[in-house]
Amino acid sequence: MTRRVLVARLDSAGDVLVSGPAVRAVAAAPDTEVTLLCGPQGAAAGRLLPGVDHVLTWAAPWIVDPAPAATPEHVAALAELLAEARPDEAVLLTSFHQSPLPLALLLRLAGVERISGASTDYAGSLLDVRLKPGETLDEDQPEPLRALAIARAAGFELPADDDGRLAVLPGPDVSELGIAELGDRPYVVVHPGAAVPARAWSPERNEEAVVALAAAGWRVLVTGSPAEAELTRAVAGTAGVDLGGRTDLAGLASILAGAAATVTGNTGPAHLSAAVGTPVVSLFSPVVPAGRWAPFGVPVALLGDQQAACRGTRARECPVPGHPCLGQVTAHDVVAALTDLVGVPDATSSGSATGATGATRASSAPAAVPDAIPAPTLEEATR
Repeated sequence: MTRRVLVARLDSAGDVLVSGPAVRAVAAAPDTEVTLLCGPQGAAAGRLLPGVDHVLTWAAPWIVDPAPAATPEHVAALAELLAEARPDEAVLLTSFHQSPLPLALLLRLAGVERISGASTDYAGSLLDVRLKPGETLDEDQPEPLRALAIARAAGFELPADDDGRLAVLPGPDVSELGIAELGDRPYVVVHPGAAVPARAWSPERNEEAVVALAAAGWRVLVTGSPAEAELTRAVAGTAGVDLGGRTDLAGLASILAGAAATVTGNTGPAHLSAAVGTPVVSLFSPVVPAGRWAPFGVPVALLGDQQAACRGTRARECPVPGHPCLGQVTAHDVVAALTDLVGVPDATSSGSATGATGATRASSAPAAVPDAIPAPTLEEATR
């Protein structure tokens, strides 16, 4: 008999991508069908995750910004999705500042019999398996490991041959973008946009970085969504290649897979880069901790003042004039970090969007992924 498990991650693309190892753990259970419940910004990423059979999309009023009205009609729309999916149980994946309880209540009303999650607050009858952040769940760990801990508490383990890193399904052919025809030099990707302004490096600095990277011998591809077309055009200038708005998320995965490295902030594409195994020069604003949110499982060069006054604020708009955490990072810093991370471009090899970068990489070990991730204490029916 098929076991129908709903895995929920209701926020953005990057949040969904870092939940990938936990999703694979659920999918590895015998005779299990996985339905992933995502918010509108995360659904495209959900469709890229191995192990997902179905993706449902619903905008949670306590997660999405701007938030939809919490009307009976909006809640009924979720109930209809759940009635069709008919999950036997649910695993609710959240970050440290999020509560699983609103969704747990709606799932319970929809008849879901077993629900697992991590909650600081008293869960009453809403959670059958409850981890207590700071007590039975370590909060000082990368987000993918936090999600795996929740899945493990629910009874799901990664297979022995799964290394626990981020992963996505193979991306589509992007040869129509003409990347291979742009020259023989390997390329790097600069992704200047960010959904949260406090996490973005300035357009001017991104443009300077594109010029400096091109001068160092790299082809530079500048990526972004259709809404960021004006930004990518300005950042690419005459030194880079503007691909803004020309791919969906799956196509971007293919582009990143062929890059020597990605230069970006704490964004979904940073985690997508990690999911295809590409190193990241991370322009990381410390509004959230890098120890939890830096790209996972690949070589990373972390730039930005991690002790800046904005650290830990979770601010969407920079609370400090001048954006000092990232404002002091220069184009020279990016080129130096990239050289330390992957070496210098080898002009005798051509980069492509198939994973061959043509770069002479410096020695750099991936971020550590434990061979055996410690299991948290299980608390069945703990209130």
